[in-house]
Amino acid sequence: MSSATEQVTGWSLAATPRDYVLGHVRAVLPDRLLDDARIVVRGGRIAEIGPHPAATGCDVDGGGLLCLPGLVDVHSDALERERAPRPSAELPWDFALLSLEGKLRAAAVTTTFHGASFQNGNARGVGDRSVRNAHDLCAAVGQRDGSVVDHRVLYRLDVRSDAGAEALAAELDGADGVALVSHEDHTPGIGQYADPEKMAEYLIGADGMSPEQARQHVTDLTAERASRLDVREANLGWLGGLARAGRIRLLGHDPESAEEVAALCTRGGAVAEFPTTVAAAEAAREHGLPVVAGAPNALRGSSHSGNVSARELVARGLVTALASDYLPSGLLAAAFALAGDVGLPAALGLVTTGPAEVAGLTDRGRLAEGLRADLALVEPGPDWPVVRSVLNGGNR
Repeated sequence: MSSATEQVTGWSLAATPRDYVLGHVRAVLPDRLLDDARIVVRGGRIAEIGPHPAATGCDVDGGGLLCLPGLVDVHSDALERERAPRPSAELPWDFALLSLEGKLRAAAVTTTFHGASFQNGNARGVGDRSVRNAHDLCAAVGQRDGSVVDHRVLYRLDVRSDAGAEALAAELDGADGVALVSHEDHTPGIGQYADPEKMAEYLIGADGMSPEQARQHVTDLTAERASRLDVREANLGWLGGLARAGRIRLLGHDPESAEEVAALCTRGGAVAEFPTTVAAAEAAREHGLPVVAGAPNALRGSSHSGNVSARELVARGLVTALASDYLPSGLLAAAFALAGDVGLPAALGLVTTGPAEVAGLTDRGRLAEGLRADLALVEPGPDWPVVRSVLNGGNR
């Protein structure tokens, strides 16, 4: 094979060209690997993909690396962590986004949905989540342009928050297209924290509370949120109306039962996000809903909250997509960790094709003619995959 230096003419390191030929890669197709493949890109789209013809040159020699679609992440809380890496050490939102972008590229992520949490006041254990910060996050994402990463917003509503719903309504009025919205309820005793003791353990580790302080906070939070049942029902009804009208794509966060999934479907929900039990995941698939599971859960082999293992859900064929949650690098690593169980094409589909389906994006997530040429070149490695290059088809 010829080296990249010998093949490339006129390639600018400042940006991926709109037209080029990538050769001698192992292309990861939805159902198989295509060895020694050639991918022709025209206008930032895949124009042709097939075996590399003998004695045919290329602009870039992939050197036998895996070529896969750029990863799509439908739920990332990494930006809020990048913005406040330590308590009281807050950074400018635009800098945090730029800083995180380097990590996303290194993780082969080319499309990401940043979680903006609309809720009353602050949430202990997760940093400064508030209406103000949700608004600022949305503004920073909206102003970021010309990036190799397609930055988008996942609008998260705490359904027991009246102020959160009011602020979210204002954001949605200015949003383009169909917004991705997730409704959630982190009241101790249900959903993610069905076992309230797990929330107390989290607060001890995340906020440095004493065991007594953490348990008292859980008790106070449970009592306070019990008074907001009317707000919860009103917000669920409002979101259901938007979903049925086609204005939003609605995700149900942390469903724990078949009954919750059925209610989600009734209100127009399109996706079951992080089901906490096998029963909820099975019900979602029976209703035809895509299921999102956590990549860190799959990578670790268990849930940090004591809920169902993502690996178990994958083994049962119940998972459509993995989301990074709080660890962008966990997406690719989790897929490779699952490859021994379901095969590499299917495992990588959980971080490419599957999340594109979840988000309703039909122009990416697969190596196929006509789709965006968001490409990642990856070396499998003896233990963990290493991203060698990311080529973006959407921006110059």
